[in-house]
Amino acid sequence: MSRQKHDWTAAWTASPQRPGTGFAPNWSEAGFADQTLRQNVRLSVGGAALRVRLSNRYGDTPLRIAGLTVAGTAGAAAIKPETLRELTVDGKPAFTVPVGTDLTTDEVPFPLGALDPLTITTHLAEPSGPATYHSQALATTYRAVGDHRADADGTAFTETSQSWYFLSGVEVTGAGSNGIVVLGDSLIDGTGSTPDSDHRFPDLLARRLVASGRPRAVLNLGIGGNRVTVDSAWLGERATARFDRDVLAQPGVRTVLILAGINDIGISEMATDSPFPVLAPYTEVPAEKVIDGHRDMIRRAHAAGLRVVGATLLPIRGSGFSTPRSEAKRTAVNTWIRGSGEYDAIIDLARAMGGALDPAHDSGDHLHLNDAGYQAMADAVDLTVL
Repeated sequence: MSRQKHDWTAAWTASPQRPGTGFAPNWSEAGFADQTLRQNVRLSVGGAALRVRLSNRYGDTPLRIAGLTVAGTAGAAAIKPETLRELTVDGKPAFTVPVGTDLTTDEVPFPLGALDPLTITTHLAEPSGPATYHSQALATTYRAVGDHRADADGTAFTETSQSWYFLSGVEVTGAGSNGIVVLGDSLIDGTGSTPDSDHRFPDLLARRLVASGRPRAVLNLGIGGNRVTVDSAWLGERATARFDRDVLAQPGVRTVLILAGINDIGISEMATDSPFPVLAPYTEVPAEKVIDGHRDMIRRAHAAGLRVVGATLLPIRGSGFSTPRSEAKRTAVNTWIRGSGEYDAIIDLARAMGGALDPAHDSGDHLHLNDAGYQAMADAVDLTVL
């Protein structure tokens, strides 16, 4: 089946990360063998057909997929059996994703509406090696021994994880070319929101667009702990390094919304008393270097013909990130975002959320939001600037 038959729009995304230690235990370093993964995602827009993008970007051996299916989600690990469809590559149900690459399946007819859930089930008969993954899914992944692609009730899936494995995107037909990439860190990834509730900021923004009668793809390219200027073995390549593959390569996108830089400013303040070893390195980054990173991403987005919207950095008062030095840097970056005129538009989330997080919006660490906080963040967006 031709992969050029339709115009494609990314309807769901997750940024690939290197196998390794995360904020919580995961299966990425051990990988999989004679096991089946069942993973649930929620699409921001629907379409008449779909295809799935898998990533072996950080694998050290070819990823051999014994079989891959999609189905409507029936809750937890259960699926709607009447919707079950097999996915292929070049017409073959078993295929290989080479080391260091992403691979997109053939298209399959699969009518979906905006905000519909989708279940993707992967059988890995042979050892996968370390798995390219997305550490903080805030969604439950299910694992079973053996081949359980077609199981409807999900009872064989007795193990769970809070990460996504190998999945980097779902693309649909018929959704247009006005998608929005949201690039950033844990505030985009959804830290502090309720797992399996889809209360991340991009999810809630997609819901607002649907409610307005103007549904658009809203793509989450956040990584918890990610920085604009500093690479991390655990928390992703710096935003400027992953920008081309994670942002510009997404099909059907018109706008890039960037909320990034608070980790560059704040992580170095935790060097002597860090609660998470995965935050290393604790590189001290000047505000000017963060601004240079934003300018670089603006330039590349404009060169690709995309609109670029900047969001001011949210309050950190009371958190482990907050010191006089980091607060001064945050002020400097926000002043530049507001006043430079280099973004096509801005969303002043810092002003909307206040000088410190409202207790009703605070997940408890004075840095990340809870469900109500992410709703307030999404409600603060003027949809007309996107």
